[in-house]
Parts: sequence; C-alpha cells; structure tokens
Amino acid sequence: MIVIMNVNASSEAIDRVQQEITKLGYTPKPAPGETRTIVGVMGTKPLRGKQHLQSLPEVSNVIEISTPYKLASREWQPQDTIVSVGGTKIGGSNVSIIAGPCSIESYEQTKIVGDSVKAAGGHFLRGGAFKPRTSPYSFQGMGVEGLKILKQVGQEVGLPTVTEVTDTEVLEVTAQHTDMLQIGTRNMQNFTLIKEAARTGMPIFLKRGMSATVKETILAAEYILNEGNEKLVLCERGIRTYVDHTRNTLDVSAIPAFQRLTHLPVVVDPSHAAGKRSKVLPLSLAGVAAGAQGVMVEVHPNPEVALSDGPQQLVPADFKELVDRIRLVAEAVGRKLD
Repeated sequence: MIVIMNVNASSEAIDRVQQEITKLGYTPKPAPGETRTIVGVMGTKPLRGKQHLQSLPEVSNVIEISTPYKLASREWQPQDTIVSVGGTKIGGSNVSIIAGPCSIESYEQTKIVGDSVKAAGGHFLRGGAFKPRTSPYSFQGMGVEGLKILKQVGQEVGLPTVTEVTDTEVLEVTAQHTDMLQIGTRNMQNFTLIKEAARTGMPIFLKRGMSATVKETILAAEYILNEGNEKLVLCERGIRTYVDHTRNTLDVSAIPAFQRLTHLPVVVDPSHAAGKRSKVLPLSLAGVAAGAQGVMVEVHPNPEVALSDGPQQLVPADFKELVDRIRLVAEAVGRKLD
C-alpha cells in the first residue's frame, strides 16, 4: 500500500502515520514530493489496516499497489527517475552513450578507446576488470590492475566510469575505482551481491538476466531500491532464445515495457545481444527508437586481437558513426544527446 498525505501535511502528521504503520507490523518508507509526501507500507504479511490508515488526520488516500514490486512501480513514483553518475545524468529526455572495451587489457588500449569515446561524444567509459567467462580457460580480466587503469583513463579523458562487480569479495575495491557498479547478467539474481552493492550508495547498472522475464528483472531491481539506493539504471542486453543468427535476441519490446511499469531509466546493450559488430548499429538505433535512454556498446582499437568478445566490438571510426546516427534517431523521437 501507499499512503498519500494531504498537501503540505506537517512533519508531525507524517511521523504519526509512520508510527501507525509500524504498529500494524509493517515498515514505513516515506517519499517526500514537491507538494505532498507519500508513505510506502512495506512488508511480507497480508495487507491489513487500510481503513484505519485512511481514517487518520491529514491522510488523503490509501492505495493498494497491484504489482509484487513496490518501490520500482509507477504507482509508487509516477515521474521518471534521473540518475546522476559523476555529475553526468542518465534518464529523462536525454540519450546517454556508454562505451569502452569489453576487457581492460592495457593502459595504452584503454587510453586509445577513452580518447575516442570522448571525442565522438560519449558520456561514460566502460571496461571490464573482473570478467565472468563461460570457459575457465578464457581471459578473466586484469583484476585490480585493470580497475586502476580504468579509473586513471576516466580521469584523464574526463568521463565517469562503469565496470562490473562480480563478487562481494571484490566489491569494496571495485567501488573505490569506479563511478558506477554494473551487475552483470549472470548475477542479476545474486541477491547477496546486489544488496551489498546497493548498500554502497553508488549508482547501480543492473543488466537483465539472459533468461529473465521483465517481471523478474524488476523484482531484482526492487532488492536494490529496498536497500534505500534509488540510483538505479536497468539494461536490456538480449535474452537467450532459439535463434542462431545472433548470440542473443535483443528484446526491443522490453524497453517500453520497463518504462510503462517502472520509473527507472532503461539502457540498451546491443553488443552482447548481437555478438557481431555488423548488427550493433541497427540494434542501437532500434533501441533508441523504442525509447531507450541510453546505449552501451563495446569499442576496441583492434578487435581482431581482443582478449574477449572481439567480434562484437566496434573500432573507433565505427563508434563515431554510431553516435552520429543515434543523434539523428534521438532527435526524431523527441530525445537528445547532450
């Protein structure tokens, strides 16, 4: 349930309502707005006490939230969330570009890409330092040394950074070297990790699991929001289907679905969906046309010798073309690249 207070209800009245919610055995979550406050009623018990809460002074209305996710729902927050990462925003009418190598391989490689991303108009530098690979014999990343390189290059080119955190054991050191923590597809339902990541208070980039439904993805997001961290961005990165002409199937329909059901920004990742660089541009444009508020792609100066996911990584010249084309599509659908 959510309790909607009267316009300009006093702080004392809001406190009294929270006390009554606590007495009923639930946890109150206040959300102050410009003119009124709403108070969420959180808990696992069957809902009761609606009429009692409705009768309290300065309560305007009590509404039952129909979805299993509460804090992520449009019922809880009708307006779009805009997330600030290192002073750069994701969400609203903007389209943000997040780009960088799949794996940090060296300072030189990362600096070339960082300069290219900045020059082309990208907003964030991404790069993997800890790599959860399907095969134990594949390159697993440079670890802490890779984190240090990503942080250094991000500072040098003036871009906030995004990198994946793969385990609670490396959460603290990862958080020290980046501006945004990515929860990858394999960890979308690693609830221990996502709760610990949320408690850092850092912005979180949550990727949809490769076999997860839209509902399951939003419920994973709910774990983060329930820890009090509202700096959360969702990512559609393709799901496992029966097709064999791409690595995964980019679920473009999930973008408007997420936006209808939640207030969270949605970014599309065509690189991991396609697995082939020839499909990255058209899928990027499709995602933006469908309403995505950001695009995450992989860029490498020489993909043929990349230590991971070379076939899906763009060269810098192709990335520049991608940004230019995204700008045109964004403007056509009423969005913009700042």
